[in-house]
Amino acid sequence: MIYLDNAATTLQKPGQVAEAVAEAICSLGNAGRGVHEATLGASRVIFDARKRLADFFHAESPKQIAFTMNSTESLNTAIKGSLQSGDHVITTELEHNSVLRPLYEMEKKGVELTVIPSDEKGRIDVQDFEREIRGNTRMIVCTHGSNLTGNLVDIAAVGETARRHRVLFCVDASQTAGVFPIDVQEMKIDILCFTGHKSLLGPQGTGGLYVREGVEVRPLKSGGSGVQTYRKEHPPEMPTALEAGTLNGHGIAGLNAAVAYIQEMGMDVIRKREQELMRRFYDGVKEIPGIKIYGDFSVRERCPIVALNLGAYDSSEVSDELFMTYGIATRPGAHCAPLMHRALGTVEQGAVRFSFSHYNTEEEIDAAADALRELAE
Repeated sequence: MIYLDNAATTLQKPGQVAEAVAEAICSLGNAGRGVHEATLGASRVIFDARKRLADFFHAESPKQIAFTMNSTESLNTAIKGSLQSGDHVITTELEHNSVLRPLYEMEKKGVELTVIPSDEKGRIDVQDFEREIRGNTRMIVCTHGSNLTGNLVDIAAVGETARRHRVLFCVDASQTAGVFPIDVQEMKIDILCFTGHKSLLGPQGTGGLYVREGVEVRPLKSGGSGVQTYRKEHPPEMPTALEAGTLNGHGIAGLNAAVAYIQEMGMDVIRKREQELMRRFYDGVKEIPGIKIYGDFSVRERCPIVALNLGAYDSSEVSDELFMTYGIATRPGAHCAPLMHRALGTVEQGAVRFSFSHYNTEEEIDAAADALRELAE
């Protein structure tokens, strides 16, 4: 199989990730629930991962990193824990349903919602955020990179606008964490939501959020914490405030090993490789008759994603043929990005998404381009 569905989940992980998970399963107990070696070992691994991620994202302190299952849980926590009736929130057409659906829920509870539109290439004008800010604007929440087009958002510019107006800035880094450098302090990000199973190269069921010191987020869940047992309310201190219940220590051990691999390999090296493969594929298919490609490829820096359609064929039909005939794995359909598809005019057809990993080879890229050329003929 030629796996080109890395924007959904990176299939090939560094060997040390599997080793770390296997070792953790065989040795770790429940972090923070005792003083024996199994629980202390779990606490050490989780703290080491917390510290590594804090350094990775340039957080003020490891305690500002809370672990979750994935970006969806992180975004639900950030959105539902920050907004209330009467607040105004701004987002964009680029967003994944893990942003949109919690926002729609909050809209039903009295939150006012503004959605920044995109152009025909799926780009937004960051000046629109400034224009849409009101007196009751509480938060801006937006993606760093579209999971459909691969277009990036200038989050440093948006962060500057948000901080100037004293508006919370929440970033969905699902497609960029691990590939693009993110400095939460320099970019003025108040809440950063990330998942472990995509470009951070970790196991599924891992993720987290950074919350700037001084920013309070109401917890999505409450329950066991290992501390302050006789208190009726869940402990308010970070990161315990957002980590009710037993953490996925085994997965976090794998995520820790994955981030260590990225640091050793070099994020810039990984990004350069993935973008080279993306460009090779784009150049190989852009002139094929009947192929329509979505997104802005005039800029150098973009997520390693190419979304396209072949004539009027349904995207699922094309994706199925690619896999059944050529063994090429892609993602068709709506990609949980309904507003982006509406903006691109692909609601009915969907799109076939090719997304690349630094583990892919030039031969695989060329085989995928050749397969599309044969299908077009």
